[in-house]
Amino acid sequence: MRKLAFAGLAAITAAVLTTVGVAAADPPPSSLVQTTSFGANPGALAMFSYTPAGLETGRPVVVALHGCTQSAADYYAHSGWPELADRWRFEVVFPQQPTANNSLKCFNWFSTADDTRGNGEAASVKSMVDKAIADHGSDRSRVFVTGLSAGGGMTADLLAAYPDVFAAGGIDAGLPAQCATSVTEATNCQQNDQHLTPAQWASKAKAQYPGYGGPWPRVAIWQGTADYTVYPVNGTELRDQWTAVHGVSQTPTSTQSLPGGTTLTNYGGKVQLYSVAGMGHGTAVDPGTGPAQCGSTGAYFLAGICSSYYTGVFFGLDNGSGTTTPPPPTTTTTTTTPAGTCVSASNYAHTQAGRAHQSGGQTYANGSNQAMGLWNTFTVHALRETSPGYWVLADGQC
Repeated sequence: MRKLAFAGLAAITAAVLTTVGVAAADPPPSSLVQTTSFGANPGALAMFSYTPAGLETGRPVVVALHGCTQSAADYYAHSGWPELADRWRFEVVFPQQPTANNSLKCFNWFSTADDTRGNGEAASVKSMVDKAIADHGSDRSRVFVTGLSAGGGMTADLLAAYPDVFAAGGIDAGLPAQCATSVTEATNCQQNDQHLTPAQWASKAKAQYPGYGGPWPRVAIWQGTADYTVYPVNGTELRDQWTAVHGVSQTPTSTQSLPGGTTLTNYGGKVQLYSVAGMGHGTAVDPGTGPAQCGSTGAYFLAGICSSYYTGVFFGLDNGSGTTTPPPPTTTTTTTTPAGTCVSASNYAHTQAGRAHQSGGQTYANGSNQAMGLWNTFTVHALRETSPGYWVLADGQC
């Protein structure tokens, strides 16, 4: 084999397989298409993609990286990204790691020969992005990457190596960029606190593209509190790394409770940390037909909340998505008080009425620029206009 297997993960993987079970055989991925020639491929990866029928030009691209022992077909079948692609109109690229590179099919996030700019697997993923853009006239400014476990580790590395390519990333049970440069270090990173400051973590990321002046990709981090494959400390370290890269505080600007025992902490709209209580190692999914549901359960796809949906909203994929389905109706309540006009409505309604604005899937009050959370029809806030065009949060005051 060209590369060593990720030995440290092998034993732990066996234990997790025993815990979560193995999914039944997936149906043939009839809509998952392989592209055999996509340009330079120094990492010897395979390229698969899902393109919604009649996809318009100028649409986004999401790169989705599977975890160890998985395949592109697994991620296609269970992650929920294809159904979101149909709803919001974007292409999904599913790179696949062969056993010739890694016996467990892990992306080699711990090898500088594969996880650095212009080299190995990272360069192969960049070629896939270029191919997708060329084939479908995709929007080069809206390219995103997400992944699970080793795919999450590679996602962090790609964000550091190619901040000029990826606008944002979603890291599920992953590890900080450049945490390890060997198999031994990789096992240590998975299980232990590295005792680095946020500034030290940021320097590891920024060193991957010397001289780059920004903007840096925004980052959504997903971590189960009962993950004993990639320990929860990695979520904290990722938070430290990417807040420091963006120059924002490690103190949250807001905290929100979400389904599935999930706590969302937001850091200046640049970094989000989703902590899922009691969840082990895997991608969080929520099968169903509700507006925030997607995905299906399987090995390393664990029921609770659809992480792909919330990550997609964080990416801004639901903004101007091209769908012809109108958003659900919302109730707007307006009152007049001595302190000014007070309006209670969804974040979506506030932005449509000019009381707030959205950026990257997050909502901010016009004037005060106070953070209001996710830009959607389900998050409701009260705003008060204290002077013309200047709105402040007024929850519980209207």
